[in-house]
Amino acid sequence: MADLEPPIDTEKLNDKILCYAQTIYRLNGVWEGPDPLTPIIPLFFVQISLAILITRLVMFALKITRQPPFVAEIISGILLGPSALGQIVKYRRQLFPNYNFHVIETMAHVALVFYGFLVGLQMDIKSVLRIGIKARNVAVIGIIIPFVMGTILFFSLYRDEDARGFIFYGGALTVTGFSVLAKILDKQKILQTDIGKMAMSSAVINDIGAWFILALGYVVTGSTTNIHWAVICTIAYALFCVFYLRRAIGWIIRKLPEGQGYSEFFVCSILGGMAISGVITDALGTHPIIGAFLFGLSVPNQMLQAAILDKLDDFVMGFLMPTFFVVCGLRTNFRAMGSIYEIVGYIILFVSAKILSTFAATFFSDMSIKEALAVGILSNTKSLMALIIIEAGQAQQILNTQLYSLMVTGILVMTVIVTPITMLYHPSQELVPHKRRTIQKAKVEEELRVLACIHAAHDIPSVINLLGSSNSTSAAPITVFALQVVELVGRASSMLEVHTSGKRGSRSLGHEEAQTRQIIAAFDNYELRSDGVMVQVLTARCALSTMDEDICNIAKDKRAAFIILPFHKQRSLAGEMEDVNPEIRAVNEGVLANAPCSVGILIDRGLSETSDYAKNIVVLYFGGPDDREALAYALRMVDRPDTRLTVVKFIPGEGATDIDPMEFAEESHVNVHIDKESEKLLDEEFLNRFKISTANDKSVKYIELLLNDVEEAVNAIKLMDQHNYDLYIVGKGRGIVSPLTAGLVDWCDCPELGAIGDLLVTSEFDSTFSVLVMQQYVKPIGDGSVNSYGSMSERIGLGMDMDMDMQRADSEAGDVFSSFRRRPEHMPRV
Repeated sequence: MADLEPPIDTEKLNDKILCYAQTIYRLNGVWEGPDPLTPIIPLFFVQISLAILITRLVMFALKITRQPPFVAEIISGILLGPSALGQIVKYRRQLFPNYNFHVIETMAHVALVFYGFLVGLQMDIKSVLRIGIKARNVAVIGIIIPFVMGTILFFSLYRDEDARGFIFYGGALTVTGFSVLAKILDKQKILQTDIGKMAMSSAVINDIGAWFILALGYVVTGSTTNIHWAVICTIAYALFCVFYLRRAIGWIIRKLPEGQGYSEFFVCSILGGMAISGVITDALGTHPIIGAFLFGLSVPNQMLQAAILDKLDDFVMGFLMPTFFVVCGLRTNFRAMGSIYEIVGYIILFVSAKILSTFAATFFSDMSIKEALAVGILSNTKSLMALIIIEAGQAQQILNTQLYSLMVTGILVMTVIVTPITMLYHPSQELVPHKRRTIQKAKVEEELRVLACIHAAHDIPSVINLLGSSNSTSAAPITVFALQVVELVGRASSMLEVHTSGKRGSRSLGHEEAQTRQIIAAFDNYELRSDGVMVQVLTARCALSTMDEDICNIAKDKRAAFIILPFHKQRSLAGEMEDVNPEIRAVNEGVLANAPCSVGILIDRGLSETSDYAKNIVVLYFGGPDDREALAYALRMVDRPDTRLTVVKFIPGEGATDIDPMEFAEESHVNVHIDKESEKLLDEEFLNRFKISTANDKSVKYIELLLNDVEEAVNAIKLMDQHNYDLYIVGKGRGIVSPLTAGLVDWCDCPELGAIGDLLVTSEFDSTFSVLVMQQYVKPIGDGSVNSYGSMSERIGLGMDMDMDMQRADSEAGDVFSSFRRRPEHMPRV
């Protein structure tokens, strides 16, 4: 009988065979068996639903602490793992049995592939080239020192594990989470501070370095004999994506019909390309997440990026990624980490890695110890990338449970401590007083700081034309911050970039880079041909919803006294005002409502095409703080030898109907306190000083028009077109109560311009000119001010000589104006 026994295959005795009595789904519900959670799909849906529920509950519980969602996601994964609920045997066997782990792990890696693709879509590699030297030093040293410390800590815990694990351990410490840090800084209102900018800039480089470390870790641990081929082929494929695949996708996008958006077929084709790219990098020896990331970097069009993000972001981050955090939590076991003293000691060393690196950066950069400490603490912010790196080491069976759990705990603690520390941080630059918030309040011999916003290339000529008219001299200098405002159509975080004049880049430029180069060249030229001008070009990339807030923050940071905003309409070839970007209108309204200084909306009706600067300027004066600001700005322009200024004051006649100030305020939604008598005194004093200072100046004319109603005022303004004025400067009209403008308010197409500004823009004029609508900064009530407009001495100061005798300026008008002064009742009717 022994001869009949089959031979034993000794080579297969030690083989592991995975046996499972599972089905994908149940054919006949609970009627075929007692346990409805045995099949794969129902159990997976229960697991993902539980993960989403726990995550949302933890987010709600941590809302008061202002922690980023990343913290809640880590905690929720740990709660579902063996460190918390996993200690309940029935719970673990029923909801997270061992035989089902491969299913949720597979879905977690699918989620990572999509996540890598989304990160690649939102990452701007070119921004690294624009980062300052100081931030670059902080970032590079912030990679080297934490990696070395992570390597030392790995070998201090090293037992019989694979020595290649130091790559993952050191790599996890180098990460600074750009997106998580941006959310923390934005919530704490310190994103635009010097410390916040430096931390964000260095985080960009850290993010890119983390991807290199992740790819290197996969290559080194994936093969032992063909590492060199894996490295060479991966680098070759990355270069192919950058230099060929990106251009190919751009060529395909340009061939698509314009104005029709992106079809479902096209978006699905992009996702198919992402999957193929993942297969290629996996075959080359890394991981599909690397291929998906490279393919995301290869998509060049921002509108396509936005379309894909809108379709995928919520699904990937809200539904798929919780599976990854569940896997991380199932692999984390606090009981395997060692004693509490060892845990605390290692976490302190983890936290100190980034702080030590920023201290080391002070030897290579002009940075104080206090700044280094602040940046070091902020750089401890971790993101999903740190978990991906450490999880890759565990998945490759390089890191044991102790090493893995200890690093996950360190990532959680390092991120948690950043928020409370930032709440205690008060940047020193906020203590610098921002005194000169208006042009009227500034002294003539003082520096005038102007923030000029540029949305598109067509805004450049009109803005430079206005700045050229401002008459800068070495005695009265002007500092211009030319701010290129770029809308982020994706979901990346806001960033402010400072440009260096004359900096050369690649010949092949995208639309945004070409426009930036054009702005730099134009303002460099303006600075060279002007006396007393200093220009700094900035680029702010921000979402449309926060664009007005970012502009106001930058103006406050630069201590600007005046913000110039381009109008959302431009003059067409036919002479009509057409919408160029209607969304800018809401941005302008937001800036007007929250600006920390005076604001001017600039409307170009063709002046920039015919002249370098305004030579014939007129101010339409009805009274109020905005009109005083308009006249104060015009006074800076009259020192040019070929410039003429005409100030036309509109005075209600005896036939004008008196207006109730409070009724006018309610109907017009004016949020400025109106004191009719106080405003009248301020206007009289202001105009008297203006007349004194310009009494002997033949280039300045002062005219008073006595009018009875709105109709006469409208006709008077339209007849001014005969004088071929280059620049109309008017106040927005907040706080004024005039029967000559009250009737126009209800008919405004553009309320942000005020009644007179709207009239100048919407009416038909034959001549070409520009319009500047001024809004003076008014100190908010409750800030210790005497009244809403400040004290008399603060508001009237023009830097004029008060010892001059009162003289009446020669204000003899031309034919049109003289007819109004003699017989206003005979005005032609509209």
